[in-house]
Amino acid sequence: MFAKKTLLATAFAVLTTGVYANEVTPRFASGELPDLVTQTAQRLSVSQVQTFDGVLEAINQSTVSAQTSGRVLEVGVDVGDEVRKGDLIVRITDTEQRARVASAQAQFDEASAQYQRLQKMYDNKLIAKANLDQAEAAFKSAKAALEEARQNLAYTKVYAPYDGIVLSRSVKVGESVAPGSPLMAGLSLEALRVQVNIPQSSIAPVRMYREAHIDASGKALTSTELRIPPSADAQTHTFRVLVNLPEGDHNLYPGTMVKVSFVTGNREELSVPQEWVAHRGEVTGVYVLADGALQFRLVRLGSLNSEGRYPVLAGLQEGEQVATNPIDAAVAYKNSRMVKAN
Repeated sequence: MFAKKTLLATAFAVLTTGVYANEVTPRFASGELPDLVTQTAQRLSVSQVQTFDGVLEAINQSTVSAQTSGRVLEVGVDVGDEVRKGDLIVRITDTEQRARVASAQAQFDEASAQYQRLQKMYDNKLIAKANLDQAEAAFKSAKAALEEARQNLAYTKVYAPYDGIVLSRSVKVGESVAPGSPLMAGLSLEALRVQVNIPQSSIAPVRMYREAHIDASGKALTSTELRIPPSADAQTHTFRVLVNLPEGDHNLYPGTMVKVSFVTGNREELSVPQEWVAHRGEVTGVYVLADGALQFRLVRLGSLNSEGRYPVLAGLQEGEQVATNPIDAAVAYKNSRMVKAN
């Protein structure tokens, strides 16, 4: 354990030199520089954030209820099943509804025929306008009654309103239902949002920048769809902010906690993409090409940000040339050492 700590201390003690204490940095003549792709380390504008805990909830979460009377003939899904929008989930008896459609259809046909007959008589000036208006009103009433009867018949088949998962089932086959009777509850995992309680001292920059980054199982999601209430809760003095996640399945579930980082400002910092970084055991570095020397430069990095870049805290200066592919750089570094040794 002591030896391990000593090694790490020695490694970080030479951050400013850029090489291991026991390694010789290979140097090249101007025409012998390794064929490596390098880019300039530079300062970029990054967002300053403040992070809070939030709780996920489904935007689409509802209970489907019966809209007509009857007896349940079929329940197509059960708790935990995934459904697609338009899938049949419950079927109700339709004998009474079909009878009403037949009756309404007969009344509509009669009213339609009467209206057409009186229309011709009116065109020939055989009846008064009042008689035609009365027939037209009867025709429209019969048409509305037919549409209502057809709609009630359609209500005997209940379909999923959106893609989602069934949370609960309230009916069984053979049970009677009436309009308003709950049938099934479900939610969609493709439309989620995070509820975050923001203290009053922090709400001003959140309201100003209106941008949030959600840590979703190691993957950062960015959202600018924030719903910020105009006033704080009188008891907790916090603002209940809702952050909509981008649509899609992100392997996240309602009721779980996530970290939400709200943008509160901007600053410039030296950073490198994570693809440039090489890891040697417990130390981290980048390959730097400077003054004809290829170096494995030990660096101290901050946390990976939402843009996939590491802030550089020590070991690298702005303007230095860094190899973009640490694997190719490691091969060139090893080969150059072998050539120099020979």
